[in-house]
Amino acid sequence: MAVLSAERIKITTTKSPLWCTIIIIVLGLGLATVFGLSAKSSLSNPNGAMMPTVSGALSGVTGFGVLVLMIMAALAITSEYRFGTIRTTFQAVPNRASVLIAKAGLIGGFGAVLTLVLSFGAFALTKATSGDAGRFLTLSGDENWRVVYGTPIYAFFCVVLAVGVGALLRQSAGAIALLLLWPLLIENLFNLFGSIGAKIMPFLPFMNANNFLGSGGSVDFHWGPWGSLIYFALFVLVVFGLSIVVVNRRDA
Repeated sequence: MAVLSAERIKITTTKSPLWCTIIIIVLGLGLATVFGLSAKSSLSNPNGAMMPTVSGALSGVTGFGVLVLMIMAALAITSEYRFGTIRTTFQAVPNRASVLIAKAGLIGGFGAVLTLVLSFGAFALTKATSGDAGRFLTLSGDENWRVVYGTPIYAFFCVVLAVGVGALLRQSAGAIALLLLWPLLIENLFNLFGSIGAKIMPFLPFMNANNFLGSGGSVDFHWGPWGSLIYFALFVLVVFGLSIVVVNRRDA
């Protein structure tokens, strides 16, 4: 409990978590509003209207919102290495694994609650701003509900991954660059490798996370949405476990 209390104080007394939270809220609700207004304006398009979807309504939360959440989680550990406070932390708490677990648990729990609330808020805003097109936007069906309750699950595991990557790299710039480029660029590059890339893509972590959230695209996965979640969770736990091993072996 002392470790959790100490980590809570660190997180709540610095400005970066506050600003990151504000950015997540603005992105999540702002993009939902834009999506709804775009759907409304498309009703007069002779080429066909753009019907809003739950996945699209929550894209600001599951996309850029979770990316900012990962940045916040990575900074929680890399900032301590940057300013040298990690040594004091490990002197006060010799069990280094508990420090990483406390950081991941606190930020992950916060991120899960935040994204859950924003998911319902984004859905409501999209429905309210999409006009007549909003009547097609409902939470009926397991696939639509999975996007809503799956978003906080996805956010939690992304935070755990970010803390692990931050602990492994120890540098803010490197950790943030990897966490941003990984889902946005690196995994999509496999589209360029033809049949070889097509065989690899079902095993990429963020591709599986997207499949769980109902946006797996044309990738031919070897399992269903829940199998993809398990795969992504196992990948995250392996990275986080590796970070604990490395942190325990090297000097702070």
